[in-house]
Amino acid sequence: MYDQTRAQQPAGQNRTPTERRAPGPEPLLPSAEREKVLQRLRHALNTFADTPHDALEEAESAYDEATAQLVTALAARRDLLRAAWADQDTAVPTDPAEPADLTSQSDELRHALRQYREITQRLLQL
Repeated sequence: MYDQTRAQQPAGQNRTPTERRAPGPEPLLPSAEREKVLQRLRHALNTFADTPHDALEEAESAYDEATAQLVTALAARRDLLRAAWADQDTAVPTDPAEPADLTSQSDELRHALRQYREITQRLLQL
């Protein structure tokens, strides 16, 4: 039997129906907020034929709302990332002979760096 879903997958991706994709990065905006903006945009598109000027104003407003929400979400994400590593910069180990503390700090800093890289790459792909 022909499996259309499987046929549309790139070569080498023969997944069984029970296999799931690894979760992607966390969305920048909560789904409810994204849906509200998308609903406004859809409304603008659907009313364009009857009221083009009003539809464009609504689309512009939806765009402005989306960008403002993104700026707020990105600033909050930056604050969380900074809080995770900024205190470590000033922390001085009491006993330099404890490599476990240094390894732990290094791992936390590496994790923060990966998060910065991931979010920056996502921004550049917008």
